[in-house]
Amino acid sequence: MNFVVVSSIGAVFMGIFALFVRMKAAKKPTNAKKIILPPVFMSSGALMYVVPQFRLSSMEILEAVVVGMLFSILLIKTSKFEIRENDIYLKRSKAFIFILVGLLVVRIGLKTILSATIDYGELSGMFFLLAFSMIVPWRVAMYHDYKKLYKKLHGQH
Repeated sequence: MNFVVVSSIGAVFMGIFALFVRMKAAKKPTNAKKIILPPVFMSSGALMYVVPQFRLSSMEILEAVVVGMLFSILLIKTSKFEIRENDIYLKRSKAFIFILVGLLVVRIGLKTILSATIDYGELSGMFFLLAFSMIVPWRVAMYHDYKKLYKKLHGQH
């Protein structure tokens, strides 16, 4: 079976998993560790670049980072916190589901189109970098918003 099809099916399952994780996370209070650790754990995926097949040109790096950062704006806009019961919770957002599904559709579309001209290894490296470049700014913004609410909740200025 075609690598693009297999990886796209995997992306759909990961997207569904992310939706369930997000819905479950909204039911429990959050903390700084829960915000910071996902990109730290994800960073281990950069080991793929040790293998020459996954290495990117400067232009591919630039393209992946810029697109990832643009996509992160959507996630930042739909991730808000609230104080409930003397704890900080991530607010549920109906828009988040649509944005996550939309990003997944765009990702699969781009992967299908780009797989005709870019080697599968390089394309994998680009999409990892795109995802990482999307998650890091999103989590940094979340951490900043969390710290503001934390200070407010604990009476710090």
